[in-house]
Amino acid sequence: MSRVVVTGIGVISPNGLTVEEFWHNLTHGVSGVKPVSAFDPSPFACRIAGEVRDFEPAQYMDAKAARRTSRFAQFAVAATKMALADASLTIDDHNRDSVGVVMNTGGGGMPDVTEGERVFLTKGPNRVSPLLIPALIPNMASCQVSMLWGIHGPVITSIEACASGIYAYVEAKRLIDLGEAEVVIAGSSEAALIPVVFAALSNMRALSTRNSEPEKACRPFDLHRDGFVPGEGAGVMILERYENAKRRGAPIYAEMLGGSLTADAYHVTAPDPNGYGAALAMSRALKSAGVGPEDIDYICAHGTGTPLNDVSETMSIKKVFGEHAYKVPISSPKSMVGHLMGAAGAISSIACVLAIHDGIIPPTINLDTPDPECDLDYVPNVARHTPVRMAMANGFGFGGQNSVAVFRACEE
Repeated sequence: MSRVVVTGIGVISPNGLTVEEFWHNLTHGVSGVKPVSAFDPSPFACRIAGEVRDFEPAQYMDAKAARRTSRFAQFAVAATKMALADASLTIDDHNRDSVGVVMNTGGGGMPDVTEGERVFLTKGPNRVSPLLIPALIPNMASCQVSMLWGIHGPVITSIEACASGIYAYVEAKRLIDLGEAEVVIAGSSEAALIPVVFAALSNMRALSTRNSEPEKACRPFDLHRDGFVPGEGAGVMILERYENAKRRGAPIYAEMLGGSLTADAYHVTAPDPNGYGAALAMSRALKSAGVGPEDIDYICAHGTGTPLNDVSETMSIKKVFGEHAYKVPISSPKSMVGHLMGAAGAISSIACVLAIHDGIIPPTINLDTPDPECDLDYVPNVARHTPVRMAMANGFGFGGQNSVAVFRACEE
């Protein structure tokens, strides 16, 4: 097993277009949830979202290329550019064959599908762009990063719904462990805030309808939670072999110890009420990392704010952590950015790494009336300044896929 460290971070999120802005707002309880502006949301019960606003793709890539690139891939490119700069990593003929990309997603270019269908129906088949398919396929974020930086190592896209973001880092570490890459650009991106998605999720009754108070709508573990708030964005981290990072004098945020992927085998949308699959993922992640439950100082929860998920996750944590479950701080970034779906786990993993690096645990905002069934320490409303040596990120997706990653402070 290799020592794998995080040397660079990039974020595009509803509450920040840079890592610094994102982390400042996350640790100060600032929500990025607002009324939907991308389309008219009036037909829907939920009319709020964690939208990425004021994003200019031409700041990160050629303007012509940006016009031909799906929004989710634009986010991935932007976050990658930030992460590479943060890691002081240049990709050239000396290293491009040993660099890999793992850029996951939940839905890929879903907006491009609906736009292509609109053009087809209103203007005819000859007006559909020949570049529609390369824009919408889920692997295009990984491929765009590979092409823009001339990367020849393994380029992978995995889709595990809302567990996709965390699994990107699990897979990246495995590539390095296997010797297939020295450095992996890893993360996940999502941009699926479109009317048909809102319609489906609204009809599922999965979304919050607290439209009059958008910033207070996402309420993980609160008794009065009424569903999640959809969001979009991307998170990318540079993972590399420890010896490689030390040799080039790179900054090191934290070390990635291990992770896992399991399944509930229960339901297409609902979590297993017994929490078996999620508990198995946490247990296996700890085993992969070579640590015990008592070693974890912070859990970045999946914490969507839906009645079923929050209770199930709480139960799973208790199964794995025993009495330590009542001592370990737990929080949910979704309370401030919404549910970034395929990119949610990337943001959660970044929150773990920054919590370790800066000694700050972001809060779960809007936790005003704790649900009696959710009786753990969810760091309500105010960030906690405390040393964090080791952190766990949870991600649970539709279809019952569960992914968990474990990070710790890097030791010489």
